[in-house]
Amino acid sequence: MIRPVLTEIAIFLIPFAVYAAFLLASRSGVWVKSSWPLHVVGKLAVAAFVLVIISLVLLAHFSGAPPGSTYTPARVEDGKLIRGSEK
Repeated sequence: MIRPVLTEIAIFLIPFAVYAAFLLASRSGVWVKSSWPLHVVGKLAVAAFVLVIISLVLLAHFSGAPPGSTYTPARVEDGKLIRGSEK
């Protein structure tokens, strides 16, 4: 469960990292408050939310079992764990 959450957090931070890289490349102060005006941070936040929403839609669309498949739960046979499967 932690991996998907960290993935979404990383996707959210992408626009901010790109802007920080732009500030570094343009030799502006990354840690200077004037480099991060509220309207720019707002636009970055909107872009970040759009990226997260797109990633969640793509994750829901392209992951998981195919439609109509049947899940067989994990079980123990002869003392061995048999993994669950989707058929």
